[in-house]
Amino acid sequence: MAQNRNLAELSAAGVSVWLDDLSRDRLTSGNLAELIDTKSVVGVTTNPSIFQAALSKGTAYAAQVTELATRGADVDATIRTATTDDVRQACDVLRPQWKASNGVDGRVSIEVDPRLAHDTDKTILQAIELWKIVDRPNTLIKIPATLAGLPAITAVLAEGISVNVTLIFSVERHRAVMDAYLAGLEAAQQAGHDLNTIHSVASFFVSRVDTEIDKRLEAIGTAEALALRGLAGVANARLAYTAYEEVFCSGGRWTPLAEAGAWVQRPLWASTGVKNPDYSDTLYVTELVGPNTVNTMPEKTLDAVADHGEVTGDTLSGTGPQSQVVFDDLTAVGIDLADVFRHLEDDGVDKFEKSWQELLDATQGQLDAATR
Repeated sequence: MAQNRNLAELSAAGVSVWLDDLSRDRLTSGNLAELIDTKSVVGVTTNPSIFQAALSKGTAYAAQVTELATRGADVDATIRTATTDDVRQACDVLRPQWKASNGVDGRVSIEVDPRLAHDTDKTILQAIELWKIVDRPNTLIKIPATLAGLPAITAVLAEGISVNVTLIFSVERHRAVMDAYLAGLEAAQQAGHDLNTIHSVASFFVSRVDTEIDKRLEAIGTAEALALRGLAGVANARLAYTAYEEVFCSGGRWTPLAEAGAWVQRPLWASTGVKNPDYSDTLYVTELVGPNTVNTMPEKTLDAVADHGEVTGDTLSGTGPQSQVVFDDLTAVGIDLADVFRHLEDDGVDKFEKSWQELLDATQGQLDAATR
């Protein structure tokens, strides 16, 4: 089957196309394999909200939940088994892409329990546990970029485990994540791990930044403030890419690690579904094109790019100065950026915790029904 032209052009420009969704139905129907063959998909990301949606729809998991109930599994074990089974199967579907890219792509991400986002030690233990349960080399373990998550990222990488760092909203936190990655590689090297087998992406959230800042700009209400709507998300991501280039393209601490076979920690654009109908529905894809990046898209965004996305080449390199102007202007009209990013991180963790609790409650109900 032929690849969609727009998505093939996006891939050729250096952007790995990943799907931000996974479900048992998507696997058993062959849909994931079809997206790989026709829409350039070379990776999958999951999160608590995605699994909550997957397990709450239809009957794809009913037989497995019933079987686990009869064996006496509790709700945590049931969810862990169902989700890791899906991720393991997706890893197997994407194994050819993993091999063809020398391990860079063909990756499937699974996230630690979001209730552990502020507990370093428990995050480390569960990350190692998930890595062992899935038991596939093309897994990425997702760890949030909270202050408690940063040392966990370093510790898990030091074990030779590949990591997807999630819930990054600010350039300042992105720099801390890159520092945690370098520290993890240094520790892994000291422990005797082959750095060439360790991979990482830094998941930088885009659309949520516009949603929050636009709301505050509208509350300010001046012409200057309103003129800045819809600019922050892309500018923030472009500044993050500039920070990435400073760390991985200019020698320094990175050089000896690169010489030892280490891979860069690629920026991954997450939260790329456009929330405001006034904006282009491909905004967070076509405006964030550049070498060594990943864009993980919900299927709606993937379809929009396939249908009418205009890939014009590199839209990241050299954009730092103009993006900084946007942020200077935001500060000038009264946006408290530190408060924005603090709110987004807290809200991001809360949303995933809520989804996880809903998943726990629904699955407990299914277990109870199966044992009546």
